[in-house]
Amino acid sequence: MLYVVAWPVLAEADDTALRRLRAQYHPREAALIGPHFTLVFGAAVSQEAKLHDALDGLAGRRPFWFVLDRLVRHDLTPPARAAYLYAVPADGGAELANLYDELNPTPAGEPFEPHITLGLFDRAADAEQVARIVERQHLPMHGRIEELALLRRSGDALDVVKSVRL
Repeated sequence: MLYVVAWPVLAEADDTALRRLRAQYHPREAALIGPHFTLVFGAAVSQEAKLHDALDGLAGRRPFWFVLDRLVRHDLTPPARAAYLYAVPADGGAELANLYDELNPTPAGEPFEPHITLGLFDRAADAEQVARIVERQHLPMHGRIEELALLRRSGDALDVVKSVRL
């Protein structure tokens, strides 16, 4: 599977906070990849050349700022009681959505909402409790997007296939 991600550049304290939250509440993914915005989700390997070309077309774009200012809980479909917790940008969200649209010309089923996943919780109430604490202690977070990367997942590893500086 292939993915395209935008790497956030954050202040050291904010980067550390996001990495700790992901390590505690999303350990399987945190061990695989640090904080990121996913712009292409699980594309087939046959799409690699197309994604290379799309990234080449984005090279030279201007880097942009974003502000993570709220958390969103996404409850999984019942009967599951689990929920994801996402950090969502206000400023910079439109730029991320534009990148998503350019990299995914065929619309997906659900509307895209740029986010950084903080955790997966067994119970939605646990996600809500963590959200209140994180919002008080860590938000807002300011960052910058300066680089996009095409990643290939093989087993339990993610390899950078291509990287593009904005």
